[in-house]
Parts: sequence; structure tokens; C-alpha cells
Amino acid sequence: MKVAPFRNEKITDFSKANNVKLQKEEIVKVRKKLGKTYELIIGGKKIKTDKTFNSYNPSNKNELIATFYKGNAELANKAILEAEKTFNTWKYVPAEERANLLFRAAEITRRRRFEINAYMILEAGKNFTEADADTAEAIDFIEFYAREMLRYASKQPITPIKGEKNELVYIPLGVGVVIPPWNFPFAILVGMSAASIVSGNTIVLKPSSDTPMMGRLFYEIMEEAGIPKGVLNFLPGSGGEVGDTLVAHPKTRYISFTGSMEVGIHINELAAKVQPGQIWLKRVVAEMGGKDSIIVDHETDIDVAVKGVVAAAFGFQGQKCSACSRAIVDQSVYKEFVTKLKAEVEKIEVGPAEENYYMGPVINESARQNTLNYIEIGKKEGKLLFGGNIIEGNGFYLQPTVFTDIKPMARISQEEIFAPVLAVIKSKNFDESLKIANNTQFGLTGAVYSNNRAKLDKAKKELLIGNLYFNRKCTGALVGVHPFGGFNMSGTDSKAGGRDYLLLFLQAKLMSEKV
Repeated sequence: MKVAPFRNEKITDFSKANNVKLQKEEIVKVRKKLGKTYELIIGGKKIKTDKTFNSYNPSNKNELIATFYKGNAELANKAILEAEKTFNTWKYVPAEERANLLFRAAEITRRRRFEINAYMILEAGKNFTEADADTAEAIDFIEFYAREMLRYASKQPITPIKGEKNELVYIPLGVGVVIPPWNFPFAILVGMSAASIVSGNTIVLKPSSDTPMMGRLFYEIMEEAGIPKGVLNFLPGSGGEVGDTLVAHPKTRYISFTGSMEVGIHINELAAKVQPGQIWLKRVVAEMGGKDSIIVDHETDIDVAVKGVVAAAFGFQGQKCSACSRAIVDQSVYKEFVTKLKAEVEKIEVGPAEENYYMGPVINESARQNTLNYIEIGKKEGKLLFGGNIIEGNGFYLQPTVFTDIKPMARISQEEIFAPVLAVIKSKNFDESLKIANNTQFGLTGAVYSNNRAKLDKAKKELLIGNLYFNRKCTGALVGVHPFGGFNMSGTDSKAGGRDYLLLFLQAKLMSEKV
């Protein structure tokens, strides 16, 4: 089976008035479909329960996006068993057919792109470009993993030996549990699910309760693409009841998770306990967040560095595990950097995502209160340069907030806030900047701005960061171009969108025949 080489999907240019017009028209269309109630889907059957929960628009907290029936422990068990039954046939479907399923899904996603964007703008609070980049990344994951499965299904190179015919093949693991986050509510959900499915596994998808509509849209796309019933099971519900039941089930073979460090640790601990009847050690693929730094050396263009820091710190309200939450600045350019940073942050406008403001709301009231608590901590640990306040409106709005003169071991320098809060740290020299950048329990993304090649080379050697960028922002990884994933408490060292990612959902089988 021959396919064209992988190419990244282009992001829509919303500086063009016609593209803005098309996206706004799609938001109007989607608004007419809001407020529906959606069932759970297990084995292709729609199921209602006696409990529901609602998804709301964080830009307008009274606007109901959709209502979802809520799963429970009994249905979680049922979903795993249904997925196990389907696995017995799906695992034998040729890789070419599974890849073609994804290629069809990619085309459907392209066709529905502005619709998906519209739901994301309303449900997650992303502006037009952030939403479109999310959908584009989902398409990239689908296309990339389909090609990767074809590569793994082809003849594998092994050392020949006289008198034997040897063959190495990759086979699927079994039933997977996919638990995606709300911050990249379509891209990460689609990537984790598509990788599992194209590898020959069956899955139970438990979407985030903040953005469940994105999981429902993915189910619709896969259904239209022709996925067999029971390969993808859609089960919204609480983490404590549904999530834990899925993770602990003896027939669960692996868990693919993206979210907070605390939840990731809990899942890892629960999955490690062998349950009665369990005949394997479960795999956990976890991406758990970061506390990411941008180092600003004195030998660099400060204006360029400031723009990179602002884009990485405040894009999608800082709600990215890759976001810059610490700027580590050489003391000789510190004053200049802070002055220019303040001027740039002051330009940021905050408002409803559907009106395409640069910054929209944080995801919910709990996130806003958590951020306000950290802002109070920041006021005690440093100087408030800008922001720190709620912005009035019927959404969860906050000002972009910057603290200066923060000590490297301060709480707002060490703890993941996941919000539009930036800590600026003064450094004596480049070597100290490297030490500060390495001083957290995370190791996800980071960047260095410097025109000194020797310093960049030293940073390459010394910084323990999974995605390290030079003279550019630390957000915006592209599938295939920047395989994504970090070290230490940032996760299990997986690289989403990379050539080794599918290996996490496959196992190698060697067959040897004497001839």
C-alpha cells in the first residue's frame, strides 16, 4: 500500500477577513445545535443512565453546550468487557484496513474543520487560531499514525541466519483506556485514540468532563469513517468512579493518559497493582505537565525574546503543559527585558473566545480560584508587574499576570499553575540560568534565546528537557517535526507524534522456523 509522504496540515490564516467570516458563520450554525443530550456508547449501543452532567461555555458560563449521561462503575466494567470481545476480531483486521479507516477519518475531519473549531471555541474557550491549530494537529495525528502503522506492519529487518526463516511482527496489546485532557480537547484525544485504534487495540474513551463534546464529535467522525462497533466506546463520567474502575479492571491492558501530575501518579499507582485474574503488567503512557522556562541570555535580541515569552506564556491563557511559566533573564538585560515585557503584556486583550480575543477565559471557576490563590502567593514572593485581577464579564476571565524578582525556589517558580501567570527570575549569568531551568521536578519544554553558539551547545548538553527550542517560543510542537513529551514528572518519556510512539501500543512477536 503506497501513500504520499506525511505533511503537516496548514493552520487557517485568520488575518484574512473571509476566514474570520466563515468561522463566525459556523459558530452561528453550531449555536443552533447546543443544548442536546448525548448518550454513552458501548458496543455501538447508545445508553442512558439516571444521572447527567452539563458542559458549559467558559466565555459565557450560563450557556449550555450539551448534557451528557454520566457513566458509572457498572457501565465501566461493561465497556471493558465489550471492548475485550471486539478485540478478538479487530486485532486480526489487516493494518492496511485500519490505516484506511484513519485516512477516511482525516478527510471527514477536514470537511468538518470549522464546525469542530466552533464547538471548541464555545466549549474550551479557545480563540480562532488556537482552535484551528488544535483541529489541524488532530488531522496530523490521524495521518501520521496511519502511516506509522503501515511502517510497523511492513517486513521488519532482522539479522539472517543460515538454516532458519525468522520473522518479527508487531501485534496489538488489547483493551486500552484513553483519558485525555480538556486543554487540547480534540488534538490530544484524537491522537491518543487514533494511535490505539490503528495499532489494532480496542478502547474505552473517557473524555474530560469539561470538554466532553469533543469526544462525541470524534466518535461521530469514526462512526462515519466505518469503525466497527465496540472498537471505540464512549464513556463520560467521573474520574473517581468511572476512571478508577477502568484503570483497575483486570482486562485493561494499558492506560493512555494526559493530565495533571497528581492524577497521573494516582493512575500509575492503581495500574501497578495486579488484580485477581490479571495476567499482565499494565502499561501506563502518561503525559503529566510541566513548569517550563525560557532562558534569555544577554547576547540576544531582547525584543524577539520578549515576543516569544509572551506568546508562550499567554497563548490559550497559559493553559498548556508546554506554556512558558518562568522567564529566566540575565541580570545585565533584566531591566530592559522587564520594561519591554510589561509594554507587550499591556497590549493583550481579554474577552469572549467567539469574538476572537487574543486571550479568552480560563476553563472553569475552580481554575480561576486556584489561579487567584497563586496570585496572592506571588504577591508575597515577588513584585506584581502587571495583572492579578479578575476581568468582569459572564465568563472566567483573568488578566495576564506577571511577577518579577521571583526566587528560583519560590512556589510560583516551582508549582504548575496552568494559567496566565508568568514568573520572571533574575540570573547572574548563563550557567546559573541553566541550573535554574533544571531545578523543578518537571522536564517538558523550554527555550533558550542566545546568539552565542557555544552557549546553545552547552544548553543542549545540560538541560534535561524533552522538547528544547532555541531562539523561538517553547509552545507549538508539530506532529512529526517536534515529537512531544518530557522527562521526570512530566510523564513516562513518550513522544507523541514521533516514530516510536506506536510502539507503546504494540508488542513484538518473533517467529522462527527451521528450514
